[in-house]
Amino acid sequence: MKLITLDEMIFYKKIYGLSYMDIAERSGVPLSTVQKVFSKATAIPRNKTLLYLSKAFDEFQESSYSMVNDGVYEGISSGGSNAVDLSSYENKTINDYLALPNDVRVELIDGVFYDMASPSYLHQKISFELAYLMEEYIRSNKGKCSVSYAPTDVQLDKDDKTMVQPDVLVTCDRKKITYARVVGAPDLIIEVLSDSNWYHDVFRKKNKYESSGVREYWIVMPKQRKIMVYFFEKSSNPTEYSFNDIIPVNIWDGKCLINFKEISERLDYLLNAAEQNNA
Repeated sequence: MKLITLDEMIFYKKIYGLSYMDIAERSGVPLSTVQKVFSKATAIPRNKTLLYLSKAFDEFQESSYSMVNDGVYEGISSGGSNAVDLSSYENKTINDYLALPNDVRVELIDGVFYDMASPSYLHQKISFELAYLMEEYIRSNKGKCSVSYAPTDVQLDKDDKTMVQPDVLVTCDRKKITYARVVGAPDLIIEVLSDSNWYHDVFRKKNKYESSGVREYWIVMPKQRKIMVYFFEKSSNPTEYSFNDIIPVNIWDGKCLINFKEISERLDYLLNAAEQNNA
């Protein structure tokens, strides 16, 4: 049983539709205690209580997407002067990142490499749709913002410890855009979840984006047909939308509206295929 944070539990409860009674039954914690903890009426829950509550979320916790420490890419460290030792994924820099072989897909966050899953066709189509609609809005309004999509390198903190590849990004300060990459925080980032990267995008990258100065962050969840929109300038809490909603883009004061119902109708054949595959 792995201890997870209360914020993680609240997220799982919301996404997977668990009731307080479900959590009480799965964890063995009394219903009244569950209600107090999740409503935050108990300011500082005991670690023992959190540990038992974590049991209710075992099946939702990070599994396949984790930091690798056992030298998965055997032999990479013996290929010449530019080869990178991947026997450990820690204490890495952008120079290490740039020296990786082309077939190794990782992101660098605070000096640690994290594996990236290969995107599905559905994942790429959603990214394309969103990038296209935002590019269309910028062009029709003769705006200065620039839209890009993965694999675009973003040197998020302007240091040598972090390099990420968001699915879609919008950068309005052109001084941050270089020939090779974006240096600094984009204004808007969108990540499309897959089964193997959800923890990374929902928790690790969300926290990193917020602390680095990203203004707005969207998490698109095809499996749940939901979108979580964070506008960090106003709140650290997300607004939840469905695939039937029209979503305002906050960095443009809501003047750009993304009609997700139209997107989901265009991609219905892929969404249905994904659901059948997960059945």
